[in-house]
Amino acid sequence: MRYVDEYFDDLSLTSPNVKRRVYVASDDPSVIKDTRSKYPNYEVLGDPDIAKSAAPATRYSDSALKGIIADIHFLSLTDYLVCTFSSQLSCYVYNHVGIMFTTLLSWMAQVCRIAYEVMQTMHPDASSAFHSLDDIYYYDGQSSHNQRARFDHVPRSGSNEMALTKGDIIGIAANHWNGYSKGVNKRTRQSALYPSYKAEDVVVTADCPSYEE
Repeated sequence: MRYVDEYFDDLSLTSPNVKRRVYVASDDPSVIKDTRSKYPNYEVLGDPDIAKSAAPATRYSDSALKGIIADIHFLSLTDYLVCTFSSQLSCYVYNHVGIMFTTLLSWMAQVCRIAYEVMQTMHPDASSAFHSLDDIYYYDGQSSHNQRARFDHVPRSGSNEMALTKGDIIGIAANHWNGYSKGVNKRTRQSALYPSYKAEDVVVTADCPSYEE
C-alpha cells in the first residue's frame, strides 16, 4: 500500500477532504477482508464473487471472463495506474474517487497493460499516468525503446555502469526501480547500468498535416 498512501498523501495537499477508497480485486476472496482489517483508514470495495471465479477450478468459465473484463474496464477508467507490467500482476490503481488493487495470475498476463492502453483513449495524453512496480511498458513486436542521455556519466570504479556522453542513444532493457536502468549504449555497444535520471525517452513523432474537408 506504499504507493497508495503516497498518492493520497499528495492528493490531500490540494484536496484535503478526499476519501481514501480502495477497490480490491483478487483471485483470493480473503484479500478483501484482510485489506479492510489492515487498512481501516480506507474504504475498501470489492466483489468476492469475481475473486472466487478467478480460482484455478473456474478461471476459464464465463463468469471469470466477465470478471477480467470488468477489471480491465475499471482499471482503464482511473486517473493513475500503478501495477506490474510483467506477467505476474499486482496492481494498484488510483483515481480521485478511489483506488483499485488487483492481484491476478499469469494466465491473464496482459490485463494491466491492456488497461493502460485503453486508458490512452480517454485522455489527450495519459502516457505518464502510471507507475510500474517492475517492467517498463512494452508490447510484443514493438519498435526499439530508446532513451537519450541528458548528462555525461563517469562509471564508478568496480561498478557495472556504462560511460555516457550527453546525447548518447541508449536502448533501454529494464528499469530496476532503484535509481538505475539497464540498457545498451548504441555508440559504444556497451550493455550496462546507468542512472535513470540521466536519460529521457526519445519520442518518435510523425507529421500529421491537416487537410481541408
